[in-house]
Amino acid sequence: MLAERHVRLFRNGRNQAIRIPREYELPGNEVIIRREGNCLVIEPLQRLSLLAFLAASSPASEDFPRFDDQLPIDDVVF
Repeated sequence: MLAERHVRLFRNGRNQAIRIPREYELPGNEVIIRREGNCLVIEPLQRLSLLAFLAASSPASEDFPRFDDQLPIDDVVF
């Protein structure tokens, strides 16, 4: 666990912001922020890869509708 750091708040337009010191740098470009009492918790956004999402998902409860392999030429949009 890293030691505490004192940082200053500043305004960025209409938003309040802080600069995150390098030793606290988070991976990625997006985070999740939530309030817990008087504390703000900032966590990196961890997106699942498609394979991880599919592995964690349960099978669909409904069958997908059947469709013809070939569409009529009038329905094709280029």
